[in-house]
Amino acid sequence: VYAPGRGAAPRLAVAERSARYAELSSDDVAAFRTMTSSVLEGFEACRPYNVDWMSKWEGRARVVLRPASTAEVSAILRYCDARRLAVVPQGGKTGLVGGSVPVHDEVVLSLARMDRIEAFDADTGVATLEAGVVLGDLDAFLRDRGFVAPLDLGASGTCTVGGNLATNAGGVRFVRYGSLRGSCVGVEFVKADGTVVDCASTPLRKDNTGYALPQLLIGSEGTLGVITRLALAAPPRPAAVSVAWLACSDFDAVRGALALARRHLAEVLSAIEFVDGNALRAVLDRERDLADPLGGGDAAFRVLVECAGSDGAHDGAKLERFLEAAFDDGCVVDGVLAPSASKAARLWRLREGVSDSMTAAGFVYKYDVSLPHAHLYRLVDECRDRLAAAGFPDGAEINVAGYGHVGDANLHLNVCDFSGYREPLRAALEPWVFERVAALGGSVSAEHGVGQCKPDYLHLNKPPPALALMAELKRAMDPNLILNPYKVLPPALLDEP
Repeated sequence: VYAPGRGAAPRLAVAERSARYAELSSDDVAAFRTMTSSVLEGFEACRPYNVDWMSKWEGRARVVLRPASTAEVSAILRYCDARRLAVVPQGGKTGLVGGSVPVHDEVVLSLARMDRIEAFDADTGVATLEAGVVLGDLDAFLRDRGFVAPLDLGASGTCTVGGNLATNAGGVRFVRYGSLRGSCVGVEFVKADGTVVDCASTPLRKDNTGYALPQLLIGSEGTLGVITRLALAAPPRPAAVSVAWLACSDFDAVRGALALARRHLAEVLSAIEFVDGNALRAVLDRERDLADPLGGGDAAFRVLVECAGSDGAHDGAKLERFLEAAFDDGCVVDGVLAPSASKAARLWRLREGVSDSMTAAGFVYKYDVSLPHAHLYRLVDECRDRLAAAGFPDGAEINVAGYGHVGDANLHLNVCDFSGYREPLRAALEPWVFERVAALGGSVSAEHGVGQCKPDYLHLNKPPPALALMAELKRAMDPNLILNPYKVLPPALLDEP
């Protein structure tokens, strides 16, 4: 995934428009106006919905529909399916793989107006809500009731929970709460032909009756159906949170700190993140009000450890024992505990500010991958060596940085070109990064999905029978292939031209 900062890349090549889809007509727009009260038409009105937040992809949709109910979504899809009009479901549009914006002239179906939190069961912690609820709004709602959203993203003020579920979004507290897939206890979705499938009205924590249909929709990126309502199980909000910022001399030491954290912190460990020296310097160069509390030491990595539980004294004692063990082991050479919530927030900014800081510095090639822990940082070292051999040494012209969620083996590899987009640099990275990840036993997409960015690399992680079954499911649930075309599955699997 590329993120334009200074400089711009040519628009990426996209799949050819399929002849199976009809052209939008004025009669279609008139029909849509009978189905929903919010219809946007024309280039200028649709432009914000055509462009992803990184300005990497730009579609040519001429109409945006903003339904206010599941019934309106059903009517719209029934009509589009009959007319063979392609549709792109859209949430907060914060994804990194171009999955929520049109490729060509698809109809945009924005769920933004479906933003009601309908019910909350304090006994089970289950919230039932519409797909357009913003994640930050859900968390605020739950906070007032002593609970917390089971997902924490930098885009929480913009992303929608339906979109989070459709992409099976990850986040910094995956190590504590797992993926959103595990927290979902119900989904209502609309099939391509307008059929409403309601598996959300009885949101039980345990329901072992037949196929788990909601799981098909989670991570499908809007290609199998449009999620309209969902039920999420929210955990209790921790009463006490502690954050430590640690220095490790090499990545083996980072892995050692992770092993000790799991052993000593166990149930109170809520996040464990790492940044390398290049990533940290990018933040400090941009965020001038921040400073590394460990000073200018030469340790190559920083590790952020967060504990969250119900008893601050108990959790603090566990954290102290962990730190003692880490220093005795030698995997940690320096460290500091945040003395207040505000100081903890500043430590989190050192980690969460990496992505924006890299993007602000130049043109960034972003890769979201998962790898076995033994190879997690090896990819970064090999990338530096490869680029240096190709005439792009790490330093004055480019910055190669690795950071991410070490607790769940999710690496964010960023390559920032200070001078702007250069095709030879991209060619040195791709497809090598994806092929190398697969060779090391990893996944080419850890938490950001496939979208229109990675369909051609899906075969690196899924064998032919699995890909064929995915295509069968797509055809069974969306026979006319109108839902989010050109995304996730390689066109050849669906006999696209």
